[in-house]
Amino acid sequence: MEFGFFLVSTQDGVALVKFNRPPVNALNTAVVRELYEVADQLDRDAGVRAIVLTGEGKAFVAGADIAEMSKLSPQEAREFAMNGHRSLNRLEQTQKPVICAINGYALGGGCEVALACDIRLMAEGARIGQPEVNLGIIPGFGGTQRLSRLVGPGAAKELVYSGDHIDAQEALRIGLANKVVAGDRLLETAMNLARKIAAKGPAAVRLAKSVVNRGLDSNLADGNALEIEAFGVCFSTGEPKEGMSAFLEKRKPFWK
Repeated sequence: MEFGFFLVSTQDGVALVKFNRPPVNALNTAVVRELYEVADQLDRDAGVRAIVLTGEGKAFVAGADIAEMSKLSPQEAREFAMNGHRSLNRLEQTQKPVICAINGYALGGGCEVALACDIRLMAEGARIGQPEVNLGIIPGFGGTQRLSRLVGPGAAKELVYSGDHIDAQEALRIGLANKVVAGDRLLETAMNLARKIAAKGPAAVRLAKSVVNRGLDSNLADGNALEIEAFGVCFSTGEPKEGMSAFLEKRKPFWK
């Protein structure tokens, strides 16, 4: 796949996607729109079972392009935010699990990209946060909503109101990061996890992601109903027969 602002390669069912807009992978309108296309194409690619998203160079995504934002009218700002929501919704709603490997600064829009992923791994020296109030604005790509859902309203409000960014260990403590690893092991760790996920029943993984995400916006009873329905759907895919036969026969399953 050829893109202007992303490096994309696929191997063993895992797509590795790198933001590639030097020097710090800042998000402008063109990058945001292209992110939608990347997510859409990978979601449609039957050969892709998991996605790893990271940044080329020393930053993950250091934020939005302030030079571009400084010239926006109120209406243009609203359209910029709408583009961001459209692309990150598409990323979040891909059927494939997305692992975010945060290799450097993930600030503002970079933090919001990470929030739209399923799993966040951080390098020891990486930092993350929502510093928009320092510029007189608020997060515009879903940060006020996804961050609260992930770490709780108290921790989210502290980050959003103060504009501070935090280190990887603090992100781990509050639940913003799943794991912190040495910088030179970050990509290897992310790829190994992606390969592990890609080796599981693909329909089961897709259904699990759908139920978790949909359940987050439901009450417990409705979420449990979604789970019951999806559990039944699993048995229409043929995967349980293969998976259980492989378990009983002490062999690896062969997923179609």
